[in-house]
Amino acid sequence: MKSMSWYKKQLKRKPVQLTRYVVQALFLLFLLYVGVRFYQFYMHFDTLGETTFVERPSAVEGFLPISALMALKVWLATGDFDVIHPAGLVLLSFFVGGAIIFKRSFCSWICPIGTVGEWVARLGKKLFKRNFEVPTWLVWLLTPIKYLLLLFFLGMVIVMPTYSAISFLNEPYNIISDVKMLTFFLDISGFGLGFLIVMFVLSLFYKNFWCRFLCPYGAFIGLGSIFRISKISRNEETCTNCEMCTKVCPSRVKVHKVETVNNLNCTACMACVEACPVKDTLNMTVANKKVSKWFIPVSFFVAFFFIVGYAKMTGHWDTIISYEEWKVLIPEAKFID
Repeated sequence: MKSMSWYKKQLKRKPVQLTRYVVQALFLLFLLYVGVRFYQFYMHFDTLGETTFVERPSAVEGFLPISALMALKVWLATGDFDVIHPAGLVLLSFFVGGAIIFKRSFCSWICPIGTVGEWVARLGKKLFKRNFEVPTWLVWLLTPIKYLLLLFFLGMVIVMPTYSAISFLNEPYNIISDVKMLTFFLDISGFGLGFLIVMFVLSLFYKNFWCRFLCPYGAFIGLGSIFRISKISRNEETCTNCEMCTKVCPSRVKVHKVETVNNLNCTACMACVEACPVKDTLNMTVANKKVSKWFIPVSFFVAFFFIVGYAKMTGHWDTIISYEEWKVLIPEAKFID
């Protein structure tokens, strides 16, 4: 009964946040399902057909941002849509392009790493009674890292001749890049495991450490905030400076100090809007017009499912790689560099 009472109270006070937690959990479960199905797909070929064949889930391509970035370059340069990992291109294009309006909604509602990061931070808060603050001087040193990583990847793709990008997309390595990713984690190195452990420990102490300082994908999506179409606006006249908005922000944006939140780290999670104790002090605005706190998340998912559905109906979601080609490439994956 206490649990039910708590949920009813939260649903009344913070309906967007409670919905977000449920959606995050559902997407994480879905992606775990995708991972299991992809492992079964891989094992069928790795065992030379001894295990049951399972269709490859195209959603796994969401974990191939470099391939998608190459495909985006070729698409923009030639008009040819990638047929090797089309779902990856669809997802990257939507998340980056849609960020102009939806900001980093992907990060706060869908991204499995962001979800796990938030859960680990909550665990840290239970263990240590708080999440610690990264010293300001260290924030200044760490913040550029994800943008430098993004600049490296973007620069590499931009300077690469289009014909080289086309060649890369059709190489065996790119074709089985999802398999290479899987085998990396199945046989993870000591360094890789150590890095994951360090990220886990840092996330216990510092909320969303990876997302705030190291994730180039989030940095890329965050560039949409430069256009300032969607932003959180603060009414300075009614603000009590309680700082609740800043305390609940997953990205640690200093919401209480600004009139409008144009920070590239804002994920439009609406946590600050719902935490504010004074009505209409914090509001989401789109094109300088106040909108409901539900507008961004609902619009994001309507657009997301429309784009994915349209891609499936028009043949821009599933790869053209055949069973016979997988049969040749996957058993040789460890030898393909």
